[in-house]
Amino acid sequence: MAKRSTKKKLRITLVRSPIGYSKRQKRTVRALGLHRLHQTVEQVDTPVLRGMIAKVSHLVTVEE
Repeated sequence: MAKRSTKKKLRITLVRSPIGYSKRQKRTVRALGLHRLHQTVEQVDTPVLRGMIAKVSHLVTVEE
């Protein structure tokens, strides 16, 4: 029987293009699993993920 994950998830949506920003920010957006505008991914909420989101907060929106 599979265990149900009780960890909180975040919905992250890319709302601005990373074109014109540093390579580091482009790589961070890619590492979040985002490839194109208005794409939404769900990730487990961790301190590492929160730090990545903070670095590109001007490019993404986050829902809990």
